Amino acid sequence: MYAIVNIAGQQFKVAKDQSLFVHRLQGEEGASIEFDNVLLAEDGGKFTVGAPSISGAKVSATILSHLKGDKVIVFKKKRRKGYKKKNGHRQQFTKIQITGISL
Repeated sequence: MYAIVNIAGQQFKVAKDQSLFVHRLQGEEGASIEFDNVLLAEDGGKFTVGAPSISGAKVSATILSHLKGDKVIVFKKKRRKGYKKKNGHRQQFTKIQITGISL
């Protein structure tokens, strides 16, 4: 059984006991959260498609940790003008574990 769910503006294919990284979510470590924006669900070969989402379907998850991603260097330069700008960015992520999918 799996589902395609919209989490923080991105779509993820999730299954039970799967862990994944999503953009930073509100909540403390160990807290339980639910996502009700389920777009598609599959259960034993039977597909349910929402328009745009399946009513009554929920995906429950547990927040494992909050962390930062790798540093990305942004470097801008204009040749022969003496313009150089160096900047860095670290995206904040939340690691969650899917505990159940209910239709």
